[in-house]
Amino acid sequence: MNVRLITAGALGATGVALGAFGAHGLKAQLNSMPEAMAWWNTATMYLLIHAVAVGAIPGRWTAVFWSVGAVIFSTTLYAMALGAPRWLGAITPIGGTMLILGWLTLFAVSLRK
Repeated sequence: MNVRLITAGALGATGVALGAFGAHGLKAQLNSMPEAMAWWNTATMYLLIHAVAVGAIPGRWTAVFWSVGAVIFSTTLYAMALGAPRWLGAITPIGGTMLILGWLTLFAVSLRK
């Protein structure tokens, strides 16, 4: 069982499903608040980009940082777009920091090879 590929598949499927749901099922609701659609689109884009990265690029810690970071980052944005309290926006950078750490881990590992 390849946990990294399972995680990539789950992140990717979730990103596509939520992207489509936002564009079609929640279009009226998201358009009622100016930044809601932008939050939804950003969350979906980051989820999908990191799903591909987790599946394509080997590296345990890189994949962990990307997976956890994408979930935290995207979930907080999705929640705010659906009307959750804006204080969740203070948690979003934790996910973003983890995404950056994943990229820096990839950078550091690549320097050693």
